[in-house]
Amino acid sequence: MSGSDEPADLARQMREKAQQLHEAAERASDPQERERLEKKSRTIRDRSEQQSAMEAGDIYPQK
Repeated sequence: MSGSDEPADLARQMREKAQQLHEAAERASDPQERERLEKKSRTIRDRSEQQSAMEAGDIYPQK
């Protein structure tokens, strides 16, 4: 059981989900749905970056 890869896998999965949501937003014809999907994508992407920074030991990543 390799627990050291779990945070990296979680961050990767989150990035993939954010990308899927972004692509779905691009295909959405309803502006409200597009905005909702984009917001969710940004939120997940931000959390993914935070997860990666925590994994690297940088609790306060530079933006």
